[in-house]
Amino acid sequence: MTIDVRDFIDLASERLGALVIAANDEFFAPKENLIKPGAPRWIEGRYTDRGKWMDGWETRRRRDAGTHDWCVIQLGARGVVRVVDVETTHFKGNYPEACAIDAAADAGPGPSQVSWLEILPASRLEGDAHNVFEIDAGVEATHLRLRIHPDGGVARLRAYGHVVPEWAQLRRRPEIDLAAAEHGGFVVECSDMFFGSRNNLIMPGDATHMGDGWETKRRRGPGHDWSLVRLAAPGTIHRVEVDTRHFKGNAPGACDLEASTDQRAWQTLVPRVPLSPHAIHVFEREVRTIPDATHVRFNIYPDGGVGRLRLYGVAR
Repeated sequence: MTIDVRDFIDLASERLGALVIAANDEFFAPKENLIKPGAPRWIEGRYTDRGKWMDGWETRRRRDAGTHDWCVIQLGARGVVRVVDVETTHFKGNYPEACAIDAAADAGPGPSQVSWLEILPASRLEGDAHNVFEIDAGVEATHLRLRIHPDGGVARLRAYGHVVPEWAQLRRRPEIDLAAAEHGGFVVECSDMFFGSRNNLIMPGDATHMGDGWETKRRRGPGHDWSLVRLAAPGTIHRVEVDTRHFKGNAPGACDLEASTDQRAWQTLVPRVPLSPHAIHVFEREVRTIPDATHVRFNIYPDGGVGRLRLYGVAR
């Protein structure tokens, strides 16, 4: 059965806090492009003083046989990678012949001090394509190393998987965002995400524009839209933040939240409250105590866009 990447978080996402920390070569295009959000672009006729401008990471042509290029990514959160997408879009005559990927946990001060474990053996790549590979290693990782053979360009690297929270540290805090992706929260499903992905709701930091939030199409019939959040751990929520900034003419008119400990019986966490466009809404007195909640259903009325949803509380 093919794995659906929508069931996972991109652990190598720049938006999750991932960084490209080292590469042996980036002559034609910088390593940081590998983890940029959004699709790679092509700009006809644009050149730099080193050659054609490319929206990806591209190394010079190798003339020494038996060698390869590499790049190291620090993941946005510790996790287990299940699927990788080595995207070569727009690289048609200059893509690598093959790639391999290694993983490491708790990497040292530099690439030479890291103990790497291969999670994807050398695999053939196609040019101008999404090269998707399932990973069966089940290894917890904080860093990935992409090896390309022998040289060339890769537009994007996506590493889909699930976060492995460091609960020994998180439980020392007086409160945490139980919905946060970096803590292991996940938006399991939603009624619609025509304009913006459901998991944008729980990404770190503030939304930077409308496309960086969750937005549904305009509802023309009865009903309302919703997202279902699986909390990072069972816990008790005592403060909710709903951020509609950037949504000025398309924010929901109202919202409410329900919580469950078993996904069968639902209790009101926050009763229906009005929402304003382009604003941060903080609900504390409105929040009802529901111990050991595992899931929260965020209902918006009737439709619209929300940048971020924060569910602050104490994990069990």
